[in-house]
Amino acid sequence: MRIGLYPGTFDPVTLGHIDIIQRAAMLVDRLVIGIAINRDKSPLFSLEERVEMIEAEVGVLSDRTGTEIVAHPFENLLINCAHDVGAGVIVRGLRAVADFEYEYQMVGMNRALDSSVETVFLMAEARHQAIASKLVKEIARLDGDVSKFVTPAVRERLLAKLGK
Repeated sequence: MRIGLYPGTFDPVTLGHIDIIQRAAMLVDRLVIGIAINRDKSPLFSLEERVEMIEAEVGVLSDRTGTEIVAHPFENLLINCAHDVGAGVIVRGLRAVADFEYEYQMVGMNRALDSSVETVFLMAEARHQAIASKLVKEIARLDGDVSKFVTPAVRERLLAKLGK
C-alpha cells in the first residue's frame, strides 16, 4: 500500500490545500493529512478545529478518489511523523519559486535523516497559487471577501472565529 503524508498547519484549510489533497490522493492508496502542532506559530484555530475542518472537507474527496484520506495531528519531526503513519512519500505543495527554496532545504534535511522517504512536489493550480492561509485570515479580519479562497463551511467558521 502506498501511503502519502501531506503536512501543514491548515489554519485554515484553503482551496489551495484541497487542490493538492485531491491530486495527491490520485497518487497514493492512503493519504494522511498531517496537521502540525507548531509551538512557534500561534494558530487562529485550535488543533481540534483544524482537524474538524480537514475531516469535513476531505470526506467528499475520499469518496470521489477512492483513496482513504485521514487527518493526523503531529508535533514531532516530519520524518518521524512519516515513520509513525507508514508513509513512503511526503507530499508538498508549491505556489511560487519562493516556496521552492525553503522546501529544497527541507528535502535535504529529511533525506539526511532518512533517505528512504521520498518527497514529491505538486504545483498548485494557477487559480490557487496566490492563496495562503495567512493572507486569507488577514482578508477576513479586514472584512474582505474570502469566498474565492476557502469553502463556504470554512468561510463560516473563519468569520465566526473573528466575530464577524
